[in-house]
Amino acid sequence: MSKELLEGVKALEKERGIEAETLLSAIEEALLAAYKKMPDARHPVRVDLDRESGDYVVWSVNPEAWESYLEAHPHHRPPEVEEVVEPAAPLAEGEQPEEEPEPEIEWAWFKPAQMVDVTPEGFSRIAGQTAKQVLRQRIHEAERSIMYDEYADRVGEIVTGIVQQDDNRYAFVDLGKMEAILPGSEKVPGERYEQGSRIKAVIIEVRSEGKGPQVVLSRRSDDLIRQLFELEVPEIADGLVTIRAVAREPGYRAKIAVESRVQGVDPVGACVGPRGSRVRMVVSELRGEKIDIIPHNDEPARFVAKALSPARVREVIVDDEERQATVIVPDDQLSLAIGRDGQNARLAARLTGWRVDIKSETEFASEEQEIEVEGEENFDGRCMAVLSNGRRCPNAAIPGSTYCGLPQHQALSRFETSQTAILANVSETEVAILADPDADEGQVEEIVDRAASEFVEPTEDEAPAEETADEVATEAAIEEDIQQEATEAEEVAGETLDNDDEAAEPIVEEAEQA
Repeated sequence: MSKELLEGVKALEKERGIEAETLLSAIEEALLAAYKKMPDARHPVRVDLDRESGDYVVWSVNPEAWESYLEAHPHHRPPEVEEVVEPAAPLAEGEQPEEEPEPEIEWAWFKPAQMVDVTPEGFSRIAGQTAKQVLRQRIHEAERSIMYDEYADRVGEIVTGIVQQDDNRYAFVDLGKMEAILPGSEKVPGERYEQGSRIKAVIIEVRSEGKGPQVVLSRRSDDLIRQLFELEVPEIADGLVTIRAVAREPGYRAKIAVESRVQGVDPVGACVGPRGSRVRMVVSELRGEKIDIIPHNDEPARFVAKALSPARVREVIVDDEERQATVIVPDDQLSLAIGRDGQNARLAARLTGWRVDIKSETEFASEEQEIEVEGEENFDGRCMAVLSNGRRCPNAAIPGSTYCGLPQHQALSRFETSQTAILANVSETEVAILADPDADEGQVEEIVDRAASEFVEPTEDEAPAEETADEVATEAAIEEDIQQEATEAEEVAGETLDNDDEAAEPIVEEAEQA
């Protein structure tokens, strides 16, 4: 029987992954419980199981040694007189009364001569059933502990399972070693989980319950997209590309922000794959959920603009203190930027962490006309420079100034107007002098007087000039060339007139036309 016992332990260890020492300790507890069920059982008693041969011995102590032990350890002695207490409340159905654990006996206190071998020749039927029940219970507890430890360390990982059953409350998924549940709150709207179908999900919780550990899965978690891309994109698995942020409305649309850790690696191209093969596999697993892959950018304005893809953005005005971004889009892109029921704007805000306010160009222009751009009394922290198209500069003003850090806009502090058109005939060198607060006042005054004398303030009814400084200079050069050609033509006509009046007439007409 001893050999059969050890062989059975080895078979259980191999089949269920339970350590042999755990099983042998469980057998000792089972034999001890079986011995205590016998009518002539002694107390105290312990069971020693030989790990090599499989033989077991039941040990007790003689009465004199036990009395000496109780005198040295009075807390082991049961009370002689029980106190009268009020009857306890009746137990609920199926509830077991709480038993106080017996104090653990210090067997090392006893000498070998005080130990008595009380191993019975055979166990009774009731004792055998007790041993079998205790052993089965210990094996189940060991299995539950192993399963809990295995899956508790895998929270946040993706697993593949087969759907066993699905109803309105739960979907039961077979993971191979155990069965997990997919609650209704973690299901994706519109998805059907047919029996026998294979699905991927993320472990979000492992519960330790009486009947064993319970694994809770999710198909709505953002980690599902992260794990799927890690499976499909080798660059993410190797750490060359990382997913910085994920925003998702399960079943409809998702946006991910990716960043490259190595120069020369395109993060968006790596996630899309050759001919879109990689992202197509992820979309297929998510059953048609659309995915926008956005390159991450540390500059908030550019990041917000990219996050509103596929809409085209004209400009972005950011407020760092409030973490709010005002996005200006062309009129025909407004509905696309907002998305159906505001979905695109919501996802962009969650992806970037900024509040996003989207306005069309027409709406933004009408609001700008209502704001007085001249005078420091209406300064709102934004650069006061008025561009050639009639709009204010979208940049924030630097501390201690009403203009941003651009030299052309800092140069406007020398003038009584905020119109950048006043610098049309000012060279870059002169702009640098105007922007320098320590520049020579004589030079500054000379440049300001010349620029102001050449500048004509546009009226309210006058359309804003679209020409840049380079265009103005080019037109002046063309006009100068035309004037020079006309002068030369007149001189030629004068010389010809002295020689031949009839030959000079066409040249004179051409000069006049010029």
